[in-house]
Amino acid sequence: MRARRTRARLTFGLAVAVIALAMVSLLAGPARLSPGEALSALVSGDGVAGIIVRDIRLPRTLLAAMIGASFGLAGAALQGLLRNPLAEPSLFGAPQSAAAAAAFLMAFGLSSATSLIVPLAGIAGALASVGALVAIAGKRASLTVTLLAGLALASLAGAAIAMILNLAPNPYIALEITFWLLGSLQDRSMVHVWLAAPFMLASWVILSTQARAFRALTLGEDAAASLGIAIERTRIAVVTGVALGIGAAAAVAGAISFVGLVAPHLVRRAYGADPSRIMLPSALTGAALLLAADIAVRLAPGVVEIRIGVVTAIIGVPFFLAMIFRERHALEEATA
Repeated sequence: MRARRTRARLTFGLAVAVIALAMVSLLAGPARLSPGEALSALVSGDGVAGIIVRDIRLPRTLLAAMIGASFGLAGAALQGLLRNPLAEPSLFGAPQSAAAAAAFLMAFGLSSATSLIVPLAGIAGALASVGALVAIAGKRASLTVTLLAGLALASLAGAAIAMILNLAPNPYIALEITFWLLGSLQDRSMVHVWLAAPFMLASWVILSTQARAFRALTLGEDAAASLGIAIERTRIAVVTGVALGIGAAAAVAGAISFVGLVAPHLVRRAYGADPSRIMLPSALTGAALLLAADIAVRLAPGVVEIRIGVVTAIIGVPFFLAMIFRERHALEEATA
């Protein structure tokens, strides 16, 4: 009972942190606004302050929270499905496929980086990768085969992006694509929010309904099957849910890495090894991480805004390496 109350308090604290960071995000930027001015502009939307808060800062605040939550939840779901703490959304190729589809449109003049066609193409690319994954791996494939098929599709999408950049008829367009692939929430509007929201909401619902299956999978596939868990259906549901959420995120904001890997690990020590317990905390932690990163890029000095994907990679790579060394150390101690 005490442990449950402690986890409830921690979850409440994470939710408060997300709300606080969202409020700070509405204040962050070149134009200085007091909390009262920002709140008044958010409610009324009148004047220059209203344009700044409601049309510029609010969309990127909402997108940062939604995208971070999608990555955090997707990472927790994949780690629960694969029973591997190093699993993260890019393993199934959805972000890479979304980026490849969007880059194709931009490279050949079919759309600009801020056009609404880009996110639609990205979502379609992510869904196409899921269809290809199911077709290649087969409906009865093991998790290992599914993982290998996803890695192959991710590599293929990465090669497609490189070829698109190589064949781009205009070097300036290739440069624009390169910057877009670094990940950014700049110049996003509420239209992008409403476009991505249905896919992300569907992703959250699909992944959340698999919590019982993740708990059973900790005992192994055979034990989970004996408890009534349909392994094939769970695998397809998780892959589809990840593709919907992460595909929409990548299509709207470009490539953002490591949030899906880092967020579950930050909460696992406090919530335990049960994958079903860390799903909501992982989503909240992912939202907090991306909100903090977006605030940091806006407050950092410089003429050009640092890309948010660069910030998450700088944070995530050392964390990833630390995890590898810790796992290696644990393995060496176990075999000593």
